[in-house]
Amino acid sequence: MTKFGELIDTRIPTLIDFYSDKTKSEITHRVLRDVAASLGEKARVVKIDMNKNSELANVLRVKKDPTFIIYKNGEVKWRQSGQQDAGTLINLMQQYI
Repeated sequence: MTKFGELIDTRIPTLIDFYSDKTKSEITHRVLRDVAASLGEKARVVKIDMNKNSELANVLRVKKDPTFIIYKNGEVKWRQSGQQDAGTLINLMQQYI
């Protein structure tokens, strides 16, 4: 979890997608690719497999797939479970840039 702390404890907003291999979606992959491309170096987009990182998912109380969380300076700024579109995620991320 030390690496996770380093990942989120930054001034650059970080969008994390907690996903599961069982429901990994090509649509979500495209959405995240579009978000990353749109924001460039102003933000980070990270995917974390809930099954391979079950301890972290449990600590963060991630139950549903996908769950998106935006962190900035180590703090949760926004959290939502369920599919999201690229425009929504880009607009949310821009609030924290």
